[in-house]
Amino acid sequence: MSNDTKFARVLGSKDVIALAFGAMVGWGWVVLAGTMISNAGTGGTMLAFAIGGTAVIMIGLAYAELASAMPQNGGEHVYTHRAMGAGASFFCTWAIILGYVSVVAFEAVALPTVLEQIIPGYKVGLMYSVAGWDVYFTWAMVGIVGAIGMTWLNIRGVKASAMFQAVITVLIIAVGLMLISGSLFNGSTANTEPLFVGGMGGVFSVIIMTPFLFVGFDVIPQAAEEIDLPFRKIGIILIVSVLMAVAWYILIMYATGRALDADALAATKLATADAATAVLGGSWAGKLLVLAGLGGILTSWNAFLIGGSRAVYAMAEAKMLPAFLAKLHPTYKTPVNAILLIGALSIVAPLFGRQAMVWLVDAGGLGIVVAYSMVALAFIVLRKKEPGMERPFRAGKGPWVGYVALILSLGLVLLYTPIAPSALLPIEWVLVGGWSAVGLAFYAYSRKVYGVVELKH
Repeated sequence: MSNDTKFARVLGSKDVIALAFGAMVGWGWVVLAGTMISNAGTGGTMLAFAIGGTAVIMIGLAYAELASAMPQNGGEHVYTHRAMGAGASFFCTWAIILGYVSVVAFEAVALPTVLEQIIPGYKVGLMYSVAGWDVYFTWAMVGIVGAIGMTWLNIRGVKASAMFQAVITVLIIAVGLMLISGSLFNGSTANTEPLFVGGMGGVFSVIIMTPFLFVGFDVIPQAAEEIDLPFRKIGIILIVSVLMAVAWYILIMYATGRALDADALAATKLATADAATAVLGGSWAGKLLVLAGLGGILTSWNAFLIGGSRAVYAMAEAKMLPAFLAKLHPTYKTPVNAILLIGALSIVAPLFGRQAMVWLVDAGGLGIVVAYSMVALAFIVLRKKEPGMERPFRAGKGPWVGYVALILSLGLVLLYTPIAPSALLPIEWVLVGGWSAVGLAFYAYSRKVYGVVELKH
């Protein structure tokens, strides 16, 4: 694999870990902990995260091998193209771009929503309603200004984005450790009883949520050409970041379970914030934890803007999207037009309200797990097709990791289909269909104009 790249290799180990861990630790641990513990119990929730985390680790191992073997920006696009050709590559990358765009757009809506917890009543200037959600002028402007700032930060260079990511991630970890230590000293084991609620049904109700909380490690392969590390270390750091996220979620669930009894969990909207207030002795602790959650929104937003823009760039470089999207900034060496495209989508997102963004995120979740299954398939194909390929990080001797990752990924895909209780709504299928139609049009156009473009290996 050539070390040549148009990008600036500036990301070190700490930058990469902060990028991936910050992507995985978003706002979900603040808002979902109470629901999950109520459904499955403290022990059941921790077990669910252990099982869900193991599944993501297996998928991550396939990514780790491929990322170290083909350290090129675009990640999934590169792996599937080499394994299965242009059609499979377009299908996979277009699917994961939907996921990235959906997260970036949702964070622009989550930011003003969470700000209400810190500054109650700041919403003024009702403009209209979308699907029952009232859109206020000041609320939308917070999201729009945030989106402009995040887009500007990303254009300024991946190192600036990584520094921002690292600072916020350290603050999130610090607040999380305060909650965990506080619960050990001031929480009660009695609050965790019964450890399991609802049997395996309760555990499964949490398992289906866990993979989507772990989404984000895959931004590492997207920015591989900007990582200044031995290629083998890229794979190792990817797995380390997933293990850190698994440990984080399990410990946060344990701390929240020790801090709040069943009645308190049933009454709370933000369980981890109330848990911090309970074990650290003041409302200041709850507000500090909400601020950490706000930081999680920013780190997730930042990481997925990085990942999404690199995926768009890779497709444009391969002549699968309009060529202007492959432009790099002359000074900062960032894919400026790809960043502006995804940034523009996040800037308009708050104008559609929260409910519309929930639909988009659900549709995007399907895109992400479809891409996971394609990467697992690429892993299997390349093990057979190119057994002699240099693999600085090797995930096992045989292709079994790929088969396990493929089965688990397809299992996640099934969760979105009508046979599952978590199936997409009709309007969400419309979004998936519309995105697919736009993708088919782009693919047909690119094949007609450019033919098949071979990637550099």
